[in-house]
Amino acid sequence: MKKLVLFLTVVLAFLSCNQPVEKTRGIPAPERVKKEAPVPIDSLENDLKEKGYQVFRHETEDSTYLMQRYYMVFLKAGPNRNQDSTEVAKLQEQHLSHLSRMADEGFVSLVGPLEENDEIRGIAIYNTPTQKEADSLANLDPMVKAGRLKVEVHPWWTSKGGKLD
Repeated sequence: MKKLVLFLTVVLAFLSCNQPVEKTRGIPAPERVKKEAPVPIDSLENDLKEKGYQVFRHETEDSTYLMQRYYMVFLKAGPNRNQDSTEVAKLQEQHLSHLSRMADEGFVSLVGPLEENDEIRGIAIYNTPTQKEADSLANLDPMVKAGRLKVEVHPWWTSKGGKLD
């Protein structure tokens, strides 16, 4: 089983390296990054509120941060993990396709597996107005539908424009 997962990881990594930057989750070359003018905080705050998102301002002595509620989804080992290797491979492909679609449609901001082989298998940060919507979208994952994974959803706050370096 471990060999199958390793094999699938290597194949997916190889395939993603052969795709144009626009179709991957990789970091584009600097010349491909568009420099856009920052959106004024009032405009961004109003736009998010109109769409139903929960936001608030956090002010320090020298900065103002617009905080937004996201939903951290823990992808946990589910009750049905007895699929054969062919079915697991098929489910994994569908799972990755689902997560890619969620990212492409703007519902997922970050997603990835955990290194350990424990109860929590991965984390996804959903960017939706409500916890109900995040839960519904996460439960559309074929791995969840098959019972191989289950989801646990928690509200999580962070500042708009934050990034991983």
